Amino acid sequence: MSEELCDLSATEISRRVKNGEVTAEEVLDSTLQRIRLVEGRRPSTNPYSPEGDDRNKVHAYISLTEKRARLQARAIDDAVKAGEDPGPLAGVTLAVKDIFCVHGTPTTAGSKILENFISPYSATSVQRLESAGAITVGKVNLDEFTFGSSNESSAFLPPVGNPWDPSRVPGGSSGGSAAAVAAGEAVLSLGTDTAGSIRQPAAFCGVVGIKPTYGRVSRYGLIAFASSIDCPGPIARNVTDAAIALQIMAGSDPFDATAAALSVPDYFSTIEKGIKGMRIGISPDYHKLKFPDPKTGEMCEQSVDEEIAEALSRVLDHLTNAGAEIVENVAMPNTRYGVPAYFVISRVEAASNLHRYDGVKYGYRFDGEVSNLRELYRKTRAHGFGSQAKLRILMGMYVSAEQYEKGYYQRALKIRTLIRNDFVNAFNPEGPYQLDCLLSATTPTTAFKIGAIYGNSVSMQYADLLTVPANHAGIPGLSVPAGVDNAGLPIGIQFLGPDFSEANLLRIGRSYEKASADEPWRRLQPKVLHA
Repeated sequence: MSEELCDLSATEISRRVKNGEVTAEEVLDSTLQRIRLVEGRRPSTNPYSPEGDDRNKVHAYISLTEKRARLQARAIDDAVKAGEDPGPLAGVTLAVKDIFCVHGTPTTAGSKILENFISPYSATSVQRLESAGAITVGKVNLDEFTFGSSNESSAFLPPVGNPWDPSRVPGGSSGGSAAAVAAGEAVLSLGTDTAGSIRQPAAFCGVVGIKPTYGRVSRYGLIAFASSIDCPGPIARNVTDAAIALQIMAGSDPFDATAAALSVPDYFSTIEKGIKGMRIGISPDYHKLKFPDPKTGEMCEQSVDEEIAEALSRVLDHLTNAGAEIVENVAMPNTRYGVPAYFVISRVEAASNLHRYDGVKYGYRFDGEVSNLRELYRKTRAHGFGSQAKLRILMGMYVSAEQYEKGYYQRALKIRTLIRNDFVNAFNPEGPYQLDCLLSATTPTTAFKIGAIYGNSVSMQYADLLTVPANHAGIPGLSVPAGVDNAGLPIGIQFLGPDFSEANLLRIGRSYEKASADEPWRRLQPKVLHA
């Protein structure tokens, strides 16, 4: 497929729009044409079973905001004609994960219980990106309330297909966000990362995703899953675009008390500085993975896929040649406890956040006969929530009950502290390792088949084994593409750094991106672009 406007980088689109070489409307038209090509049926919240050619499509969007986008594009073109600066993202198309509120549009969180909710305001992240010239094309699918690692639990089916092989998952919960960017259905997208839900789908779909430090980006207007862990972040096709998007999104926010009141560095000005002298660590605890057998409960040990390990080795070679110092055998002993602790903490916070959906204030309400308010609550939730939401409510209430709280919840919080201490020790400038970042695979495997492990909560959760420790610690993480396996599926690697070290991570990611620019896999395109 020849290169279209929708395939260009955000920086190139913005340059062309500002110079009058193309219009924002032309970029929008190119994007909408690509959506029609790879989506199949028009995006909708009406679920259906895929048939025939449906199985070869992406299904990333669940709603399009074409009229709203058209008005935004025309306003940008008018600004350019008037000699005004429309912003650093002028004409850049944006896909928004449907967990963010966007004024005047449906905001469903992938759940029937919010199927008809129209947001009266926009999330801070959305507002800032649009103020910088981004054009919101629509809302993309996700696991219901972000509960999942495969994008299969949405109330609005069919599930999103991976653009590299639509029979496989795009990852979750930001699978729609990553798939849309990979397939050229948007230049940038917004996602959220609670256990790896930006980095894991970015790895599966062969794009760049960054989870910022907790508090670096405002959560205002983000429908909460686990409030102490949720992190909004951008997904892009290259590191530079991700840096620009993060620059715009980041910063304090009077509407969010958890947003850090720290100045935001100029990521763009430092991204090309190189990595000479940086210390990059690798840990055997991120290579030998320990997890319980779903059937017996016994602990098993497994290495990451061999092809992923080989890709990681090639990355290390590139970084060494670029002047980085590689530090081996970094001890991260509490990594193995990341998923069990997440099971507990996230379920408690999810159960608390889901209590607001009661059929009274907003959202879905059971329309049959009920005899009292308690029955209205019960039937609204029974019909409005999917199985994953119900499981999290039940488990969250169980492990936070008075008789179990010390044995589960309090213990999980202590484990979270131990995991953070591992990272503090690794990054301590006076410690034994003195790392600038820790490097690992983003995922233990490449994208798995749709339906392969859905419904197995333990196996599904362990897809996030390598990403969730960063969420416990609150530190930033950047996932970048690092090749493809023998099946033609993308491989991702991640860089993890100390608090508010996004600038360094972006430098490292950009350095690797340049060093590997001539590798043959860089010229490959997702399967859906050749259908």
